[in-house]
Amino acid sequence: MTRQHRIIPIMPLGESEELDACSSAEPFALMVLGDSMEPEFVEGEVILIEPEGLATDGSYVLAQLAGEWIFRQLIRQGAGWRLQALNPAYPAADIPDLGAVKGVIIQKSKPGRRRATKRYVT
Repeated sequence: MTRQHRIIPIMPLGESEELDACSSAEPFALMVLGDSMEPEFVEGEVILIEPEGLATDGSYVLAQLAGEWIFRQLIRQGAGWRLQALNPAYPAADIPDLGAVKGVIIQKSKPGRRRATKRYVT
């Protein structure tokens, strides 16, 4: 049986302007949808994004690429960068600089389970 992959935007189309209008200093939370970042991030977990966080090699980031919002791991690639899904079934995207990165994931948690929290920034 062939497993179909679907693209699930993090918000309905047409509402990205609202995210752009948010104060860049305010952290915000999103729920993980899909399996592109498994096994580290599973569907239903909540991630906390710091818009002014320091994006470094290996960081998990929220990026805007070709008009879409994506959640990926940032990898140094020569003189540029790569947005890499943890699930190998999803393609990577090369970017020349960090202009596409809009925030750094600083924490994840499972709804209703305080002890199931993991921090990515100390």
